[in-house]
Amino acid sequence: MTAVAASATEDLAIMASATVIGSLTIQARPEFVGSARSFVAGALGDDDPAADVAVLLASETVTNAVLHSNSRRAGGTVTITAVETGGGVRIEVADEGSDLSIPEVKGHGCVSGGHGLFLVQTLAGQWGYLRDESGTTVWFWLPRGQGYPALTELPDGPR
Repeated sequence: MTAVAASATEDLAIMASATVIGSLTIQARPEFVGSARSFVAGALGDDDPAADVAVLLASETVTNAVLHSNSRRAGGTVTITAVETGGGVRIEVADEGSDLSIPEVKGHGCVSGGHGLFLVQTLAGQWGYLRDESGTTVWFWLPRGQGYPALTELPDGPR
């Protein structure tokens, strides 16, 4: 198993005091990404300052799973889990993995597409992924009680 962008020890320490808010499994098809967004919004609630960012980043990571993992094959699924932990919320997106690619941040702003993980890296307090024989889980953690920038305030963001 490979962990990236955070140590496994930190992950275990954080998860020791975690509470699962909810989990949703969807068919790995583009038309179900909206269900993942709705799930995250409902799990966090309207009053959570991290909700809009969590919905955006969940949409990006679920879309990546649908487009780039083995889950895109007939009958494939993606599972989204929301976890309250360590003064924040952790969103996990688990898919059936891929032999062809790993989650990768594309840093060049002029490249068309491929900016989902750049958004995750920019907005999340922490993020990473785990790979094993069952698939890949991309996760991100957002601290509670922190303001988040508007999309127009991001580097190379929409104007």
